[in-house]
Amino acid sequence: MSQLINIADAVVSEINNAPGGTFSEAVTARRSVLPKSDLAELTELKVTVVPKRVDITRASRLGRQVDVTVDIGIQQKVGTDLEADVERLMEVVEQIADFLDGRPLADAGQAVYVQLRNEPAYSPELLNEQRVFTSVLTIMYRTLR
Repeated sequence: MSQLINIADAVVSEINNAPGGTFSEAVTARRSVLPKSDLAELTELKVTVVPKRVDITRASRLGRQVDVTVDIGIQQKVGTDLEADVERLMEVVEQIADFLDGRPLADAGQAVYVQLRNEPAYSPELLNEQRVFTSVLTIMYRTLR
């Protein structure tokens, strides 16, 4: 299995095996290579982990540093109280970020946490056009080969 897919799956496993009460809402992550959803599927909170990129840098004459990046999309169709729904969903995004920040991956022990970004914090365009909250966490892990 590719290292990128392996690390994406390990991120899914970490999120899904979080201790009860870690997140203020029920969170179930899944990996997808094509993150596409119908609006009908977004009535429930959807957390999708998407393999994003691999950067390889020569670390020495014999070794390489491999940076693996995955995106974590958090989406849900919002109701009539836009302000309250966005605030509630941003809290879930922050809880997932806090949970993963610095956390080693049990299913990818060779990977070392490097950084986490939240960009966009949410998409105003999707919120305005489709009333769908969409936030993306980008997390990077490093391995040596």
